[in-house]
Amino acid sequence: MKRRDLFAGAAAATLAGPALAQPAQNRVLKMVPQANLTSLDPIWTTANITRNHGHMIYDTLYGVNANFEISPQMAAGHVVEDEGKLITITLRDGLKFHDGEPVRASDVVPSLTRWMRRNPMGQKLATVTDAVEVVDDKRLRFRLKRPFPLLFSALAQVSNSPAFVMPERLAKTDPFQQVREAIGSGPFVFKADEFNSGSRVVYTKFGDYVPVPNGTTSLTAGPKVVHFDRVEWNIIVDAATSAAALQTGEIDWYEQPPPEIQQLLKRNRQVKIEAIDPLPLTGILRFNHLHPPFNDKKLRQALLPAITQADFMAAVVGDEPQNYVANCGIFTPGTPLANDVGMSVLNGPRSIDRAKELLRAAGYTNQPMRLIGPTDILAPSAMTQVGADLVRRLGLNADIVLTDWGTTVQRRTSREPVERGGWSMLFTSFSSFDFVNPAAHFPLRGNGDGAWFGWPNIPRLEELRDSWFDAPNLDAEKSIAREMQTVALDELPYIPVGAYKSLTALRSNLQDRVSGLALFWGIRRV
Repeated sequence: MKRRDLFAGAAAATLAGPALAQPAQNRVLKMVPQANLTSLDPIWTTANITRNHGHMIYDTLYGVNANFEISPQMAAGHVVEDEGKLITITLRDGLKFHDGEPVRASDVVPSLTRWMRRNPMGQKLATVTDAVEVVDDKRLRFRLKRPFPLLFSALAQVSNSPAFVMPERLAKTDPFQQVREAIGSGPFVFKADEFNSGSRVVYTKFGDYVPVPNGTTSLTAGPKVVHFDRVEWNIIVDAATSAAALQTGEIDWYEQPPPEIQQLLKRNRQVKIEAIDPLPLTGILRFNHLHPPFNDKKLRQALLPAITQADFMAAVVGDEPQNYVANCGIFTPGTPLANDVGMSVLNGPRSIDRAKELLRAAGYTNQPMRLIGPTDILAPSAMTQVGADLVRRLGLNADIVLTDWGTTVQRRTSREPVERGGWSMLFTSFSSFDFVNPAAHFPLRGNGDGAWFGWPNIPRLEELRDSWFDAPNLDAEKSIAREMQTVALDELPYIPVGAYKSLTALRSNLQDRVSGLALFWGIRRV
């Protein structure tokens, strides 16, 4: 998007039904998001930009606050019977979709069924579920094979992919095909008529949205009170243009400014820089396990001595060690399951030459490989650049394909070999919530064809994951987590390349931003 186009939506903003007591400039929030929005379906993709889009327009049965406490959101409450095997959930009064239709249990059930096909925690829930059924318009019921204590945590999941509720006709879409329409019951309406991928995404406040009547707003829990009539995501790839627009007040929020731009913005008293999430995000090198060369465990392991986490993280956040963790395992640093078991493979002496020796010993003979990655989203782009330099120094026969993020997201779904357009490795990052435990940890799954892109088949990881769900206490969970890390750092479904604080930049007159993600309830202009 060009700067001269930035105000093109101003006239449309005046049509959004403003509250007369507010000055016009207070009714519109303009943001430069982390990436272009290319997929509208937060169940089909784990792209964070699509997850953020989902939180704008959809809602979930339950919410979770910053302390990981669960509370009803779309649900009015629930009844648990038959020793935890029969759970009946009642919907709140007044829930409506953006097309004016009431939200019914017949919408919720297929939404959850579709979600359970794609989400790791939903997949586990499906294995202990005999049926999810409609009782009447306001009630749905889970019939479980056995008690599942994490049911409400699953339904309240914040990050990829939340159990968003869609209208029945959309929820019945094949979970491996994208929903092309974006209609929810959440606090914002997606303006399809103003959507221009690569330029602008527009949302307007949903006048019929009724926030929960009690609780404290925190993450996705409590009242989702909206203070803006219109939110615009302006897709501006050039960082300097975005920074200039933020400093002049042409935009209000720059979600992911690169490190050099952060230094510039820190000198402006009208701008504040803060961590979007108090916990760090984890960066990963993901292998394709289906095809050579990295379907060979020894070749995956050969790369370990060449991985220096600090190099990858400095590329993301700059030379500020306080903003990254260079001793990162498979669980989010600073959370109960994070541990240092097996980390010697990443913390020991670093050596490109040793990695080359291991590649030769593993039988690498110049087989072609392809690294795919984006150029237009901060963390994956920065890590990909470091990774591209690394594979060149290792002497790999590498085809490095750099595209926009949307194309990378599409391309990583390919299961074809390299010679037919497939891929061998990619770099990306996940929110802190995704790696807190094994439940929703997409890249840690080892369930082959059902796994996240890369499709590793590691039965022992699946066995340990199942054991974790049955763990009687935190000590038992920690023990299983340590063993999972041992297996993961040996089998290498992926390599963790560090964790970082994602810093965001806002105009100083914005207050009460809800911490955790780019969320648009609570935030207001003063």
